Amino acid sequence: MKAARILVVEDEAIVAMVIKKRLMNLGYSVSGVAATGKDAITKVEGTFPDLVLMDIMLKGDMDGIEAAEEIRKRFSIPVVYLTAHSDENTLERAKQTEPYGYILKPFTERDLSSNIEIAIHKHLREKEKENADKDI
Repeated sequence: MKAARILVVEDEAIVAMVIKKRLMNLGYSVSGVAATGKDAITKVEGTFPDLVLMDIMLKGDMDGIEAAEEIRKRFSIPVVYLTAHSDENTLERAKQTEPYGYILKPFTERDLSSNIEIAIHKHLREKEKENADKDI
């Protein structure tokens, strides 16, 4: 199987580069890095990654939850949150976007890898089921 292409959405440049390096060490391809919700949507539109790793607190008018909802509706690309925020309100808002994972910072490479693999596997199975249902 080819390496999954992942878009990293993180507004802290140093953190984004650390995540990018970890992903590459794990054998994934990074399709880009976005610092705002609007930039994330633009990059998804241009690169069609296999998965989006999304921070919740972003600079600009649109937070990660709003961006994830737009990405889900428009592109049907799985989103895994990668965030330091786990308060009840944030978690409830995030759940509404039907994420494929929720990783709390700080995280290990194992956390990252296992969540990405499960999310991609689940998304592929859902697509296969959709296609099979269309054939009936």
